[in-house]
Amino acid sequence: MSEKPTGLVTLAELRAGQERLRGVAVHTPLVAFEMPGEPLALWIKAEGLQPIGSFKLRGAFNKVAQLSAGERACGVITYSSGNHAQGVAYAARAVGAKAIIVISLYGRVVNVFG
Repeated sequence: MSEKPTGLVTLAELRAGQERLRGVAVHTPLVAFEMPGEPLALWIKAEGLQPIGSFKLRGAFNKVAQLSAGERACGVITYSSGNHAQGVAYAARAVGAKAIIVISLYGRVVNVFG
């Protein structure tokens, strides 16, 4: 996979990522959270509605979907015991790649076992 210098993401790249995520990530709503006595509502993006319950699916899938066939055949690996690990595993399964998820022995038990 070719790397480009770090810089701003272009509108074309955003649109390409949006297209890759079509049918994978859910278009989540903004939900108003109003508190009594407060003049303004707090708007919350309901990313818990994603298939893995987190926005991390977007970045993980977008990256894994851009891998070449040869790179996919090698599989993917990540070090995480949380939402990123779920996103990578979900993305790898969706494109038919193997995934290795490395979890620290000292990770939070709730992240590992739910």
